[in-house]
Amino acid sequence: MLDEPTTGLHMADLEQLLSILNRLVNEGNSVIVIEHNVDIVKNADWVVDIGPEGGTRGGSVIFEGTPRQLLDAEDSLTGAYLRQTIRTT
Repeated sequence: MLDEPTTGLHMADLEQLLSILNRLVNEGNSVIVIEHNVDIVKNADWVVDIGPEGGTRGGSVIFEGTPRQLLDAEDSLTGAYLRQTIRTT
């Protein structure tokens, strides 16, 4: 389980982190990552979005499914950000 592994990480190192995470999964390990970085979210096998916001306005499961399915989740702020990011790249 990793909590925000991209915090303080240079963007050039993101590919290496993704490679390590994918290798762990390919070797049969379960990898749980708490993350807001959209590049990590896009590469996930499964996303659980908790919200709708943080703190006292959070705590409910807003969405669970694949990143592709998250694009269609209208009530998800993460889904909205992911849609925006994909449109601008």
